[in-house]
Amino acid sequence: MRIVSGRKAGAMVDRLAARGTTLRGLEPQVRRIIASVRSGGDRSLRRYAERWDGLAAKQSLRVSEEEMTAAWRTISTELRTSLRQAARNIRRFCEWQKPKSWMRTHDGISLGQIVRPLESVGCYVPGGRYPLVSTVLMTVIPAQVAGVKNIRVVSPKPSAEVLAAAKMLGVNEFYRVGGAQAIAALAYGTSTILRVDKIVGPGNAYVTVAKKLVSFDCAIDFLAGPTEAVIVSDSGRPEFIAADLVAQAEHDPQTLVLLITTSSELGRLVSESVAKFAKGNPIALKSLRARGAVLVAASREQARAWANRLAPEHLTVAVDDLPFVQNAGSIFVGDYSVQAAGDYAAGPNHVLPTSGQARSRGGLSVADFAKVITVQRLTANGLKQIAPAIECLANAEGLTAHAQSVRVRCKHA
Repeated sequence: MRIVSGRKAGAMVDRLAARGTTLRGLEPQVRRIIASVRSGGDRSLRRYAERWDGLAAKQSLRVSEEEMTAAWRTISTELRTSLRQAARNIRRFCEWQKPKSWMRTHDGISLGQIVRPLESVGCYVPGGRYPLVSTVLMTVIPAQVAGVKNIRVVSPKPSAEVLAAAKMLGVNEFYRVGGAQAIAALAYGTSTILRVDKIVGPGNAYVTVAKKLVSFDCAIDFLAGPTEAVIVSDSGRPEFIAADLVAQAEHDPQTLVLLITTSSELGRLVSESVAKFAKGNPIALKSLRARGAVLVAASREQARAWANRLAPEHLTVAVDDLPFVQNAGSIFVGDYSVQAAGDYAAGPNHVLPTSGQARSRGGLSVADFAKVITVQRLTANGLKQIAPAIECLANAEGLTAHAQSVRVRCKHA
């Protein structure tokens, strides 16, 4: 990893802070795919799935319960145990973060909120270079905890491990399709795949563009780009820091991996350890060369400011730095809070905002699968308390019928 300091480091932070998800070049092709599935339904979906997803000519789009059961039986006892442990931790965390209904009453006015689950969601599980078993857990479990009745999972070329995880969770709708065509099917529906209220989960560039293009017609979580990992440390263990950076770098050749430190010596040691850990890992090496760096800050305050400007997906800090963090998808505190724990089994979600979106939201949560609906109940006396203010504001806006709707009630109160 290159070591950058002084003005060059500041300029690099400025450039990276302005990053975004720019995939406009794919939009024309993705628009055509979406339009084709929207008009052609299953016929178009099958054509794309056979061309790109390896679907056999007579193979069903929907994975049968028997296939998922068989997949569960084929995986190792160790994997079954690990899936169960991870699922327990994720489910428990989801229960803790579940939004709550409440009501408060004062002067004849009762106000509150009720929480209702979405009716249906589509969970996208990538099927690229790695079988992302963990993404099944991270997208399905919060939907279940929220109370979503209809959960539809899509994944191209689903591995036995992915199908086994779905079986363990009780998923009964699993479709072996991926890419923009799967997003189109979820957003608009076909004879086989009914449309959903919201689509969640990470995917490749085509999936990301498709989610963007359907987002006016079907809700989405957010647009996810390549993985990002930032570590802020002045005195951490070099091999721990390097191991985390290499681990995240192996996700994608475009992964952003940075150490921000005030110690040039720590930066040098981490860079040496990164070279050792990344040896023999071509994807990690490629991303480290393209988007990996050690940024040497002039002070701890500057290091914290840089981290907040970058708003990274994964951020590791010392415990003393935690109060200063404003922008991050998920935070890992201290030497032993390995970022891979968040990827798999600690409990918080690994579907996280990238490309600076952590400035405005955190990762996927139970709240993404629920609606918080406000409730208002006024008695006659309660209405009288605020009637003058309502009428005054309504008249100021020129909405006289609004004011009248209040006056007519107050006459009978």
